[in-house]
Amino acid sequence: MADEKFPSLDTEKLADTRDAIHAYSKVVGAWCKAYRERRKHWWHASLRPSLTGLTTGVLYGRSDFEIELDLARSCLNVRTCTSMFSEQLHGQSSASIANAIRRTLVAADVEEKLSEEDEPATDTTFPGYSADQALAMRGAIGSIASALEDFRASIREEKSPIQLWPHHFDLSMIWLPGVKIDGKDPDDEENADKQMNFGFAFGDDSIPEPYFYVTAYPTPAALPEVKLPSG
Repeated sequence: MADEKFPSLDTEKLADTRDAIHAYSKVVGAWCKAYRERRKHWWHASLRPSLTGLTTGVLYGRSDFEIELDLARSCLNVRTCTSMFSEQLHGQSSASIANAIRRTLVAADVEEKLSEEDEPATDTTFPGYSADQALAMRGAIGSIASALEDFRASIREEKSPIQLWPHHFDLSMIWLPGVKIDGKDPDDEENADKQMNFGFAFGDDSIPEPYFYVTAYPTPAALPEVKLPSG
């Protein structure tokens, strides 16, 4: 397509690197969940696109800090106001990444709010990790986040930030038109808020290829029948 904006991604070459970054993002996301006040629809537990990859943004506490997965340079960055720690990403286990983050933040006098039980870390390693594939992922995150930001700007009603969900590893934006669903407790936003979700995933157990998605809750009867544009 002449107007193609998004970089090409090779599903087979991408898999190990995607799985590694997915595992690391779960570890990093746990710090967001522990240090941010709860927001509706779990917006406090997500990561944000950064210039070079994915970030917690600033997390505030006794010592403020930020954790970033720098996919452009394949490294983990942990920053405080007075220090910065970096470790190269090469397919090591998420447990190794978790230990590095914890060690760095404890040394920087960050208050312990996250227990080892809260960290979804394992000893699985990713020998097929590729810095080139991580760089391709950074390019995809940047171009897709840009497109979502343009789309987000066109919506007048409430919408979420552009966010990366560590659990499923998808980049998305939620639109909330402000309508409550009949028969649902209005204080239970998970089940009461009518919403649409627009996003992108690098592939998962059900769909191995990278894909875009649109979901609606509740699902309009006509939505599954809508024909998608070619390409």
